[in-house]
Parts: sequence; structure tokens; C-alpha cells
Amino acid sequence: MTFILWLAVLGAVLLTLALTSSYLRWMPVTTSAVCLLLGIAIGPLGVDLLDLDIKDSARWMEHLTEVAVLFSLFVSGLKLRLPLKHRTWRIAFGLAGPVMLLTILGTGLLLHHLLDMSWGVSLLVGAILAPTDPVLAGLVQVNNAQDYDALRFGLSGEAGLNDGSAFPFVIFGLLFMQHSGFDGDWVGGWVLKNLVWAVPVGLLIGYWMGRGIGRVTLRLRLINADSTLSPNDYLTLALIALAYVSAEAVGGYGFLSVFAAGLGLRQAEVKSTGNAQTPAEHLAQPVVGHLEIEPEQALHGDVSHLKDTQIAAGVMMGDMLAFGSLVERAMEVFLVTVLGIVLISHWEWAALAVALLLFCVIRPASVFAMPWGRLLDRRQRSLVSWFGIRGIGSIYYLFYALNHGLVGTSSEVAVNLTLSVIALSILAHGLSTQPMLAWYERQAAQKK
Repeated sequence: MTFILWLAVLGAVLLTLALTSSYLRWMPVTTSAVCLLLGIAIGPLGVDLLDLDIKDSARWMEHLTEVAVLFSLFVSGLKLRLPLKHRTWRIAFGLAGPVMLLTILGTGLLLHHLLDMSWGVSLLVGAILAPTDPVLAGLVQVNNAQDYDALRFGLSGEAGLNDGSAFPFVIFGLLFMQHSGFDGDWVGGWVLKNLVWAVPVGLLIGYWMGRGIGRVTLRLRLINADSTLSPNDYLTLALIALAYVSAEAVGGYGFLSVFAAGLGLRQAEVKSTGNAQTPAEHLAQPVVGHLEIEPEQALHGDVSHLKDTQIAAGVMMGDMLAFGSLVERAMEVFLVTVLGIVLISHWEWAALAVALLLFCVIRPASVFAMPWGRLLDRRQRSLVSWFGIRGIGSIYYLFYALNHGLVGTSSEVAVNLTLSVIALSILAHGLSTQPMLAWYERQAAQKK
């Protein structure tokens, strides 16, 4: 009956969201915040339909959150169309690198001195909470592959990169706890294995696999005159799985590999179509059994100028984005609802102070400490400093730690604090994101 009950709850939540979507669209609240509240209503604090034992479910929750993050990372990579040498990428690199590292250090210091947690647990929880989330940050990311806004592009790149770049520091926290402090032997091995090798290997494998498979796929479809009927959902699943497994098999970071695979596939589309300005999926979109050309192009008589390569690439990219986004949204609904169900059993009041300082002091200070120059104006820096949304990625790292050495009283503290801070992030950012983005769009429109 438990599985049937979980399935019934998931169906009820999805139906509720489907029937109320027209109302929620006009409310300053995200789907994630609604799902969290629905989960709380379903759990022990509400009608008490369901509950979940964190430790007993740690193994399958790790893999479920892992799948959710993988799909989100791949879709994030597909949406980023600027060449890697473009200066806007510096924003993403800065946020996913120095800003994240400063956030880990700041959060570790906060937990150690404010809550008297050991250094090992403090650094581990800091690494778990540092990365922003690619699953829940959909509203603040790029709208499509032609969206080059510096704010949204930087946040999208950050969410894609830092879920992988945070992994070395989660490992560092676990090793610090196991060895009870610094030791030259394990620290040196950690640097070589997790920074010098795993990060670049993961990125390179994923990028060239995505780019290579993309070009081969498009060539085969042109040769066989099969631009519209091939199963692109299969291709999505295959590329995610192969990029992840290939990187992990040689000690690279699979998360970075899957994100880079999306980037590589997008670059294959750019090179194959020869159109650096307009994404292929904006030129031609797949419909049931045939192609539908964009109305604007039909009006301007541009249909005859569409190349077979552009049609094939447009169908492929459009299908993969749609399928990946569908899985991503479904996983988001389920996992955030589960978070709401277990929240009351793991609530930690100290999380209020931690979240306040993390969202309003540590993240902003880390962002403003960077020499952005003309990459971001002050308005954009302020928004970037606030849009540090925590979510499914942090939940994955939490369950990874539980399954790889986080035990005893330390595990209880880490679980309660992490889940509580994530829930506060979903509520705080979920209620503020739409109004702040609307203000940002108005300001941008006035400058044009």
C-alpha cells in the first residue's frame, strides 16, 4: 500500500498543479514553493498521510536526486549557446569558482563559531549548501538558447558548473571528518584526484562526446533523409547516461560531464547549421507527423532558405529540450513534495539564523568581492547575490554524504540543518523571484 499511496499523492499533486496553473501564473510564487507547502500539508504536520525515514531511504534518495540533477544539468547546457571564449562566460566561471569557494568558507566559519560544530562537519555542510541549484533555478536562468542576458546567462552557467565543482569540497569535508583534521598525505591526494584530474576530465569527456555525437547524428539523419521522425528522447537518455558513465569510469566528475555534453551538443548545432545568431529550434519546430515553420518566417517568405541541416538540428534540439524539461519538472515536483513531507520531522530552528546570514551576508559578500568590471552592473550584482537558490543538488550531496561516511550525531545535525535551509531557500526565493525579475525586466526595457 505504501507505493500505491505515494503514487496517489504524486498524481494528486500533479493534478492540483495542472488545474491551478492559470491562477499560480499570476501569483508571486514558484511551483517549488507550492509543492513544498503541499508536502507539509500531506505530512505529519498536516493530514499525516505519509512520512519518510531519511536513513532507511538514503540510498534510493541519493540516486533519485542524482537523476533529477543530471537531467537539469543537461538541459542547462543545451540552453547556453554563446561560444566558450565569449566574455559573458566569465560571470559563470566566477560564480562557480571563487564565489562558491568563498561561500563554502564563509558558511563553514559560520557553522563552526555560531553553532559550535566541528570543523569537519562545518566544512561538509558548507560544501553541501554552497552550490546553487539547476533544478529549482529555472525562472532565473536563460529563457531559451537565444537569451544572452548577462544576469540569466551567468546564473545558468553557475548552476550548471557548480553542482560538479562543489563535489571536490564535499569529498574534502568527508575526508576531514574521517582523518580528524589536516594531513599532508590525504590532502595532496585529494588535490590531485579531485581537482587536477576529475574536474577537467569530466568537462572534456562530456563536451567532446556531446559535440561528436551531435555531428554524427545530424550527418546520419541527412544521409537517410530522416530529419523529423527519429527518437530524440532516446538520444537524450543515451547522451546523459554515456557522458556520466564515461567520466565516472576514469575518475572524472559525471555532473560536469553531463553539463558539458549539453554544451557540446549545442555547439555541434551551431557548427552544423552555420547560423551563429538564431538557434535551429527557433527556425523549425516538430509537430505530430510534420514540420511547422515559425509564423514570422512564413510571413517574411524565409521558408525556402531553411537548409535540411537546420531542419534536422531544429527538430533534434527542440525535442531534446522538451523531453529533458519535462523530466526535470516532474522530478522537481516529486522531490520538493517529499522535502515538505519530511520537513517537520527534521526542522532545525537554528537554520533561520544560518539561512539569513547565508542568503543576506555570505552570498552577497562573496559576489561583491569579485572584480566584475563591466560584466555586471550594480543592479545585476545585487540580483545575482540574492538568487543563490538551494535545492535538489544540495539534497543529493546530503544523501551522498550519508551513504559515504557521515554517521552518528553529526549526520543528524547535518540532515536537519541542510533540509531546513533548503526549505527556507525555496520559500524565500520562491516568493521573491518573480517580483524581482519583473522589476529587472522593466528596468532593462527602460534602458533600451
